[in-house]
Amino acid sequence: MDKLSALSGFVQSVNLGSFSAAAKHLGVSQPAISQQVRGLEDQLGTRLLNRTTRQLQLTEAGERYYAYARDILERMVEADRSVQSDETQMSGPLSIGLPLGFAESVLSDFLIRFKKEHPCLLLDISLSDQFVDVIQERLDVAIRMGEIRDERLIVRRLGVAQRCLVASPEYLDRKGRPRHPAELPEHEYLLYKNISTGDRVPFISTLGEKLSIKINPAMIVNNSSTLRQAALAGLGISIANRWLIEPYLVSGELELVLPEWQYPPHPIHAVYPSNRFIPIKVRRFVDRLQDYFKEMGALDKTFDARS
Repeated sequence: MDKLSALSGFVQSVNLGSFSAAAKHLGVSQPAISQQVRGLEDQLGTRLLNRTTRQLQLTEAGERYYAYARDILERMVEADRSVQSDETQMSGPLSIGLPLGFAESVLSDFLIRFKKEHPCLLLDISLSDQFVDVIQERLDVAIRMGEIRDERLIVRRLGVAQRCLVASPEYLDRKGRPRHPAELPEHEYLLYKNISTGDRVPFISTLGEKLSIKINPAMIVNNSSTLRQAALAGLGISIANRWLIEPYLVSGELELVLPEWQYPPHPIHAVYPSNRFIPIKVRRFVDRLQDYFKEMGALDKTFDARS
């Protein structure tokens, strides 16, 4: 058995969901792919795939074997590309996971620019405010906000983003402008469902005083865009990324709440599966994205200087 051909048949069967699709992709017959996978299982002495009439499903052993097999094939491709032209290295699929609220407006410009610079790349972009499983979703790289506590991932910190509390002038005229964090429980608070601090809002004063205020949410949303729209509509006070909210502060549609109190900065990370080889196209994407964040003023330079 040609081991590399068998690995390729196995990996493509998983990627495409069937032996027939893998066979078509690789230009061989469906029985040949089936035989290759069966040969791997016989050699390993364990089942890699559960087969049904509708789908292929990885077993627990298959999940582990798939990660290593894909890594081997990717390293071979990267080895070939390393002696080829720069543009050849920047080709093929690139699966990226991005926070929806962080990417829907400003980052779309970056993605379009990056695609234009590298037309041979197939960008496969997943936008979600949920912390999707990078390994399960088979992403090459994901951008995550907040602290990362997943030992299966390689984590590269890109910087920190400044956050703030905002509300519409109409809401603040109607409900009053809080002068101290202790007044927050008296206000309508628009809570981001996935935030790690839950129903408590942490603050740091200019003198270094730390507070954690429990709020009573008037609305709980798992999408930052919807949360921003609710704030613009005058429904209450909401947390926001300062970089993304700046245009609304300039236009006067939103106003800072408790500006003399600092909300703890938000780390931004690029994460990769730890059992995967990191191709040059992934590394270049992350490098360019970090440059873009700096160019757009998205990173808190003051906080980074102290870190």
